[in-house]
Amino acid sequence: MDRILNGTPRNSNGALTIVALATEAGVPRNALTQRHTDLKNDFYDKVRARGGTPDSEQRLRTQVRRLQELRAADTEEIAQLKAEIEALVGALHQLTVENHVLRGQLAEQPTKVRLLPIQP
Repeated sequence: MDRILNGTPRNSNGALTIVALATEAGVPRNALTQRHTDLKNDFYDKVRARGGTPDSEQRLRTQVRRLQELRAADTEEIAQLKAEIEALVGALHQLTVENHVLRGQLAEQPTKVRLLPIQP
């Protein structure tokens, strides 16, 4: 723990994480997360006391920020799509009315279509 906190790791990358602590100590990660939670808590307390934020927390904060930006972009896109839907529904209604009027006009006119003879 002291080597990581002093910035002189021998066996790990020196990140302020339980994974790096376990690697530095040469033990499985679950040994710290399940059996020796006191050591895990002590490590995180020392990291916080130094004024640092654990790497795992920094990664999570970055991911939360990125997800919030994506959510805002999605919200904006949904609003734009709703506006486009309303415009398309209006256009569809207008075209339906025009089609109905044109069909009525066509039905009132005498047909000028004649059949051509079929060639043998």
